[in-house]
Amino acid sequence: MEYLNFAEFYDALTENVEYPKRAQRIDFLIKKYLHTDTDGRLLLDLACGSGSLSEELAKLNYDVIGVDNSPAMLNQAMLKKLKSQLPIQYLCQDMKELDMFGTIDVTVCTLDSLNHLKDADEIQQVINKVSLFAQPGGLFIFDMNTLYKHHEILKDKIFLYDTEQVFCTWENRLHGDTVEMQLTFFAHDEESDSYYRSDEFITETAYPVDLIEEIIKKAGLELLAEFDADNNLDVPEQLSPVSETTQRILFVTQKPLI
Repeated sequence: MEYLNFAEFYDALTENVEYPKRAQRIDFLIKKYLHTDTDGRLLLDLACGSGSLSEELAKLNYDVIGVDNSPAMLNQAMLKKLKSQLPIQYLCQDMKELDMFGTIDVTVCTLDSLNHLKDADEIQQVINKVSLFAQPGGLFIFDMNTLYKHHEILKDKIFLYDTEQVFCTWENRLHGDTVEMQLTFFAHDEESDSYYRSDEFITETAYPVDLIEEIIKKAGLELLAEFDADNNLDVPEQLSPVSETTQRILFVTQKPLI
């Protein structure tokens, strides 16, 4: 998904994501499950978007590669890199065609990026690629929206966002387990003192947990743990179990040593 229009406003509309806290949680999980010194570990931020999480993980001494298939999003990431001067490498790749130069110690894919894929076969294709390039003993940590979130939280809802940069209407339509989203942006152009409109269309599909677990197994990865991805972010080590009302599940998986 290229996010041609969304990229310009993405950061303004996701200020509540709390990237530093999510990075701290990922760091905690890596230290818990990798069982080795994490400083300088090669970390792949898959579907890195505008680079906000990549920046936070680089601050925690990971050697970060960010991959995304949206040039517009990567442009935003590069602007952050120019400001921070953090040594992050960004690559424009479709995650289904992931191609790394060598093996990766840790791969992360957050904020339901895998839900944007067309179907379970594409998810399998991506996780197979991650497994292929994972160092033996390496981790793949990712999250996905749940069926509960799609059917109870997002279903046929309209959300409004009003920031200094943009006014956005976010309209959802549920079809089966897929949410079709139409985002309409109204932004002020200072030069002409007028407002311009742009639109973005996004789809996300949710899947049963047992299907995702089977995909993980088929990719040759071991499922280590599942957590609620959004609870207790203020305390990274305080992880909540998955419940019936969990909106996003965090999967921690590992490539076997042999």
